[in-house]
Amino acid sequence: MADALLFNPRTYDPQHFDPETRRLLRATVDWFEERGKRRLIEDYRSRAWLADFLAFSAKEGLFATFLTPASAADGHADKRWDTARIAALNEIFGFYGLDYWYAWQVTILGLGPVWQSDNAAARARAAELLSEGEVFAFGLSEKAHGADIYSTDMLLEPDGNGGFRATGSKYYIGNGNAAALVSVFGRRTDVEGPDGYVFFAADSRHPAYHLVKNVVDSSKYVSEFRLEDYPVGADDVLHTGRAAFDAALNTVNVGKFNLCTASIGICEHAMYEAVTHAQNRILYGRPVTAFPHVRRELTDAYVRLVGMKLFSDRAVDYFRTAGPDDRRYLLFNPMTKMKVTTEGEKVIDLMWDVIAAKGFERDNYFAQAAVEIRGLPKLEGTVHVNLALILKFMRNHLLDPAQYAPVPTRLDGADDDFLFRQGPARGLGSVRFHDWRPAFDAYAALPNVARFREQADALCTFVTTAAPDEQQSRDLDLLLAVGQLFALVVHGQLILEQAQLTGLDEDVLDELFAVLVRDFSAHAVELHGKDSATEEQQGWAMGAVRRPVIDAARSARVWDRVEALSGAYEMAP
Repeated sequence: MADALLFNPRTYDPQHFDPETRRLLRATVDWFEERGKRRLIEDYRSRAWLADFLAFSAKEGLFATFLTPASAADGHADKRWDTARIAALNEIFGFYGLDYWYAWQVTILGLGPVWQSDNAAARARAAELLSEGEVFAFGLSEKAHGADIYSTDMLLEPDGNGGFRATGSKYYIGNGNAAALVSVFGRRTDVEGPDGYVFFAADSRHPAYHLVKNVVDSSKYVSEFRLEDYPVGADDVLHTGRAAFDAALNTVNVGKFNLCTASIGICEHAMYEAVTHAQNRILYGRPVTAFPHVRRELTDAYVRLVGMKLFSDRAVDYFRTAGPDDRRYLLFNPMTKMKVTTEGEKVIDLMWDVIAAKGFERDNYFAQAAVEIRGLPKLEGTVHVNLALILKFMRNHLLDPAQYAPVPTRLDGADDDFLFRQGPARGLGSVRFHDWRPAFDAYAALPNVARFREQADALCTFVTTAAPDEQQSRDLDLLLAVGQLFALVVHGQLILEQAQLTGLDEDVLDELFAVLVRDFSAHAVELHGKDSATEEQQGWAMGAVRRPVIDAARSARVWDRVEALSGAYEMAP
């Protein structure tokens, strides 16, 4: 039986989108299904470059339709930057293999500085290249500095004719082997400080562009490349000075949102395999799923996955509604990068505990999923960097709400043009949020939502009475434990908002919040054990521990939904 909450290629029909979007999404699913699991796994195992997939994308105009903003579409009615349909395609790519998602994802990042640029010639060139089926790359990270853009060693020396000659290397640059346009970050040799930053466009086929190697053992071509006296003309310059710095961070705001829905797709495919295997595996004369601990693990995995989807779908609405006076997306973006992707790891681990050695078998998707799910929380920032970013919003979000008009579900065919005019990448501490409490009030009758609300209120008390002092504020280890508690409140809030908008089954919702209550308690215990936690903070931590409300009948009804996933989907061989 198909579960309406999970993506299933057998029944997928995204009727909420316009006809061309539906056609392209369905055509993508069909391309993978016709390719079959055996070929998909073999390409993954042999590290084959994605030439066939990119040829399909070019033929259908997939990247061009989804990644050309209306301002560069030359009147093409179906081309726009629509975060909702981009998220849908992320999920499909994740479902079939992260290599495919990665080529698309780094194309998005490479386009970010271009679409933010006032350079009309570069924008027109990018639109034309997209229409020809080309891919793009984002040349930011360096081997010695990572993504520390303050320390870039990509140097641009003025050539005396209004242009530059660029020399330097970049490391960990996806699509660096094939990108027709690489957005490269560097600095001028004749200008000190932020005014010397430059973002420029390079071509991987130019003789002065030297491809060093693929730095990972994967079809994902994550390159090291070096420019040697590369000519940069005026038409190649995308941004200069502080605007180049802002373009780098704002591109990450746009592109890294995609990690969450890729993680969801991976978990969905793995869940079909895991539940089907467990349900049909006979151990001691009965199915593996007859054991209580197995049911609990698979049920927890299922509700966590549903929570990932609810949060991510709701976050899309805030991205699409963003503007100069509404920058709430700046919190929900690191939440998707950190919280949703680490939930994905938990989902895979729970299922892997059930299927055990089956998870290593070469003919299953699960073995691939178990590896790929680890990468997403570690791309562009790692968990602790994103947690530190999330903490910047905590006081305003919890204690100082502002008035905003309600944000509806945003599945309309609008162009999300604000994402390419976000402005200066600063002032995070001044971002305001709507009151988080009404989302909880709407489900106050659900026992575990009410119990989690107690914990959320307790966190507000912590912030006002026991917050880290000046010395503790330099203890990142302590702060990260606090960040995990705050992230859970934000996670729960958007889940509840989306649940109300979609009419989610309340059994599933309450079962999910039973898991979140346990998570909050676990992080509170972790805070209690931190070296620098004060006696007052330790007391608060123990006081915030709660036991979820147990309801065997509710859990049984949710288990019925999980059990029904057995045989609901299997990829064609």
